[in-house]
Amino acid sequence: MLKKHLNDKGRVRMPGRNEPCPCGSGKKYKKCCEKKEAVTVESVYAEELERVLQTFYDKYPLRSDIPEFAEVAKKWHDAVGKYLLEDMIEAIALDAYFFHDRTDIWQGYLQKMKKEIVRPSTLTVLNTWEHPTMMVAEVTAIEENYMVVRNILTDEVVHLRRESDKPVPVGVHVFCFILPDGSNKESHYLAVSSMIFFPKDHQSVFGNLADTFKAQSTLDEEAYWKENSLDFWRELGEAGFEGGEFTDFEADVFLRVLEFLEGKGQDPRPVLEIVEDYVVERQPKARKAVAIAAGAIRFGEEQKLFEPLGMTVKEISEKFEVSPSSLNKYYNELTTYYTEKNN
Repeated sequence: MLKKHLNDKGRVRMPGRNEPCPCGSGKKYKKCCEKKEAVTVESVYAEELERVLQTFYDKYPLRSDIPEFAEVAKKWHDAVGKYLLEDMIEAIALDAYFFHDRTDIWQGYLQKMKKEIVRPSTLTVLNTWEHPTMMVAEVTAIEENYMVVRNILTDEVVHLRRESDKPVPVGVHVFCFILPDGSNKESHYLAVSSMIFFPKDHQSVFGNLADTFKAQSTLDEEAYWKENSLDFWRELGEAGFEGGEFTDFEADVFLRVLEFLEGKGQDPRPVLEIVEDYVVERQPKARKAVAIAAGAIRFGEEQKLFEPLGMTVKEISEKFEVSPSSLNKYYNELTTYYTEKNN
C-alpha cells in the first residue's frame, strides 16, 4: 500500500506529482503510484466493460459450435497457412466467425450479460454493442490514451483506444473489430479483438484495397469486408507479411543487437526493450541497420543493461563495420530518448 507523507504539522499528505514516489521505485509519483491510488467510478466502469469482452472470449465458441468453427478455420488455413503463423490464423478466423458468420452468438451473449449488469451506464454502452464492425485504418496521430486513425475504406477519422503504452508509429496500419468505447465522445472506439499492426512495408496492399472498394458501389463497408476479408489477408501474405509488427529494416536492427549480445553471452532483452521502443517511436532515418545496432550496444553498456564488454567505441564500430561518428549519433539519440522517457 502506498505510504503517505507527514507534513511539518504532523498531518498526512500525499506526495506532489513531480516528487519521488514514496513506494521507492525511483520514479516520479505521477509516473508510478498516483494512477494506482485513483480508483474512480470511471475505472470501475471501464473494468466492467473489459470484463464483458474478456468473458466472451473465455466462454465461446461453445462445444456445440466447435465443428462449425473448425470448418471456418480450415478454410482460412488453406488460404493463408503458408504465410501466417497458426495462432494468428486462428485468431483472425475466430473473429470472422463471431462477427461475420455467426453474429447471433455475440448478440445472444450480450443479451445474457445485460440481465446480469446493474450499473445503468454500463447497460447504456452495451446497448450500442450489438454489432462489432471490422476496420482497417492508418494511424495518423498518437495521443496519451488513443490513436487517431483514418479508415482506409471510408476515410472516416476516429479515435481508437490504445491497449498499452508501447509506442505506435504514425503511418502504420491497424486491423481490429471495433465497438463504441463508452466514453460518450463522438467517434471514440475500442478494439473487441486484439489489434494487429502492419509495418510500412505493405502500403501498396492498403492503397489497392481502398481503390477497389471506392470503385464499386454495390457493397457497403461491412458487406465488403465480409466478402473480401480472406482475400485481403491472402494479398498481405503474398506481399510478404508474416505477422510481424516491424519492417524488415527494424527487424534487422533488433536481430543485429540480439546476435551480438548472445554471442557475448549476454541477455539482450533489457536493451532490446528500449531499442524497440526508440526505433518504433522515433523512426530514425539510418542508412544501415548496423549503425543503430552499434549505437545500441554502447548505450546498453553505459546504462549497465548488461555485463561490461570491455570494448572501446572504436572496437564496437569496427565489429559492426560502421564509423564511430555513426555509432555515436545513435548512441546519443538513444540516450536522449531514454532520459526523456524516464523523467
